[in-house]
Amino acid sequence: QVQLVESGGGLVQAGGSLRLSCKASGPPLSYYAMGWFRQAPGKDREFVAAISRSGSSTNYADSVKGRFTIARDNAGNTVLLQMNSLKPEDTAGYYCAIRDGRLDNSPNIVYTAENRYNYWGQGTQVTVSS
Repeated sequence: QVQLVESGGGLVQAGGSLRLSCKASGPPLSYYAMGWFRQAPGKDREFVAAISRSGSSTNYADSVKGRFTIARDNAGNTVLLQMNSLKPEDTAGYYCAIRDGRLDNSPNIVYTAENRYNYWGQGTQVTVSS
């Protein structure tokens, strides 16, 4: 059974930075494609960033492109989300998700849809003040 625990959220002023971590326990992280999603109050959960099982491919929502970076540390069983130049509209609960990609056609596939992910963390709150 896989468990995901996010950390690194908090309160930051606009223009600041935060780094979110998602620690996975269970099978090796190299089995999984990974993603970050967020949900603001009163809104649907939305895709933020994703990285392939191989780590060679990434994808970002247009709203965060150029400001956020997703990376994986397989040795540490951790996926990171570096968030720079934060804006008040980035305020949300942030959730990491993983997908067992061992049966996928390629280790280089990136998934942006929620329903492609098997396991989810509990979330960490990010609040950006103006």
